[in-house]
This record gives sequence, structure tokens and C-alpha cells, in this order.
Amino acid sequence: MKLVCLVSAWLALACSSAPQSVPLPGEPVGSAPSGPAPFDASPVGWAAVADLGVNGTTGGDGGEVVEVSTTAEFAEQTKLDGPRIILVNGVIGDGERVGIASNLSVIGLPGAEFHGGLRVSGSVNVVIRNLKIVGNNCADSPEDCSGGADALSIGDSAHHVWVDHCDVSDGSDGNLDVNDGADYVTISWTKFSYSGLRPGGHQFSNLVGSSDNEPGDAGRLRVTYHHDWWGQHIRERMPRVRYGAVHVFNSLYTARGNSYCVGVGVFANVLTEANVFFEVSDPIESSSYSNDQSVVVSRQNLYVDASGENQDRGSDVFAPPYVYALDDVRSVKTAVEGGAGVCPSRFVFTATPIASCSIAPDSVATSTP
Repeated sequence: MKLVCLVSAWLALACSSAPQSVPLPGEPVGSAPSGPAPFDASPVGWAAVADLGVNGTTGGDGGEVVEVSTTAEFAEQTKLDGPRIILVNGVIGDGERVGIASNLSVIGLPGAEFHGGLRVSGSVNVVIRNLKIVGNNCADSPEDCSGGADALSIGDSAHHVWVDHCDVSDGSDGNLDVNDGADYVTISWTKFSYSGLRPGGHQFSNLVGSSDNEPGDAGRLRVTYHHDWWGQHIRERMPRVRYGAVHVFNSLYTARGNSYCVGVGVFANVLTEANVFFEVSDPIESSSYSNDQSVVVSRQNLYVDASGENQDRGSDVFAPPYVYALDDVRSVKTAVEGGAGVCPSRFVFTATPIASCSIAPDSVATSTP
């Protein structure tokens, strides 16, 4: 482990090739991004709202910067409250579950991966960025995947959590669940998937609210998803929502062979805007899990070779109390395919003082995402 100067810790990785995005019918000519997706200086969405004694979500900003390269070093740094910025170098985790305390930023350096389960349990003001998180893929519960750990969980009244530019896959139970009274969460520019098909089909990505009988969740579970990508081998829960006020915008669904995408559960209040549902089934499932108080309203979504349910339920959807801007839905597929997940190796990643992903100054940018 080593301490790194706050103003000088940055690393880069050289260019490499990547598959090209397939544009949608009617997508503007030249819409492919000429550079990497932005790494916002601060979250957009519920994590930006000042409440509960916290003025937005800043993580470990202003604290010391620590680089870790083993699971033991990581666990030692994440168990203590910050402010502190923890840079992850290399592949760590070893299948363990590791908790993240308050006022911390966890940022993956190029090539960083965590294998196991991360828990934000009761913590406040946490940022997780540019990290590939690979769950245990049911190795922790072979007979029943639902008995295993999520790749990343946010719960036990944790609030003000921002997950940004991560790649989350193979969670045993789920990929990234938000439950048990968690609140003020933004999940942005993050990719979700499973590496293959499982016996029993438990490939359920994102749950908001863990039970139909959790009245303590009422008025909480406020979550924003934007510029996220639900991809291969996900069957459902993209997300499935109970109780929460959940906003999904400018996100992409390509989970072919799925059961449903957005699941509207009891007491859910869901707003979906300018998302692309590409060759999936039941983009908005509002009949099987809902009750009389459930609401879902969709605006400007694009359904391309999608089948099944997508209808609204009710009309009294919440109005987001934060500033956000919708991208043209025709540009969303290309932008998200090119920008969701960790900073691609063909670009330069800078970890501190402000995380960024940029074109290498001595390279020629391409439009390939």
C-alpha cells in the first residue's frame, strides 16, 4: 500500500480497438461519439439532492489518496470512515464480501477489478467509479443463487451513494441491489450483464426494495439510473422496483431472451424517459407485481423490435427535484454502448484530483466506441 499525492495521482493506459456500435434506424448521421463518455464532476439525479444532513454526494473528496493492490489492503482502508480516496490497482477481492464505510471514494485504476461482493451498508456519502465488479456467480450458494451475495449491495439505510462508470456482472443473487431503506442513490454510465446462462435461470440484475411488506421503505429508495446498459444474459429486474421513486433515463436495454426489463412492484413510482429497448421482451412490466398504488409513466422511449408490455400505469408520477438534461433518444444506443462501463483502454484515465477519461494527446481519436 502507498499514499499518493492528491494533486498528482493519475494513470493512463494506451489505445486499443473495440467493436463498433450498430446505429438505430433514424439515428442522426455522424452520431457516433468522437471521444469517451464524460466523467461528470458530480452526480446527476437523487444522489445530488441535499438532505439528511448531507449536501449532495462527494465521497472522499478532500481527503488523502491511498492506492491498494491486495484484498487485505482494500478491506483495511474501506472499513474506516473518510474522507479518503481509495485507488484500486489490479485484480482483488478473492470472492470476499467487503464493506465500504462513509465519506469514501473507491476508484479503479486502468485494469482494476474487484471479484466478490461490495457492501454499502448504513454508510453515507460514498462514491464508486471506474471499477469492474465481478460477483461470485453462485459459487457462494451453488444450490440456490438467491442465497448468495450481490456483486454490489446498497442497504441498511445507506444514503447518498453514487456508482458511476462501473461494469457489474455475475452477482449471485443480483448485480446491484438497493434495499432496506437506502436512499438518494445515483447509478450512472454503468454496464450490467452475466457471463453465461445458469441452471435455474436466476439472472436478476437490479432490485429496488427487497419485499412487498417493508413499510419502512416508504418515502425512501429514491434512485436514479441514467446512461446505464443492461446487456447479455439478464432475464429480469432492470430494475424491479418496490416502494421507491425511481427515475430511469437515457439508458439502453439489449438483454435479448429476457423475461421483462423494468418491473413495477407494490407502491412503486417510476418515471422512464428517452430509453432504448432493443430486441427485448416486456420493456415495462406493470401488471404482475404492482398494486393499486403503483405508478409508472414513460416518455420518449424508443422500442426497436421489442415485444410485450410497455404501457403506463396511473399518471401521478413524481417530478424529479433535480436538474437533468435528456439526450435525443436516437443517440442513446451509440452513446451508451460507447461510454457505459469503465474508461476504455484506448483512452487516458485520470483518477485524481478530478476523475476523467480523455483522448491521449499524442493519438488520433476515432469514432469507434
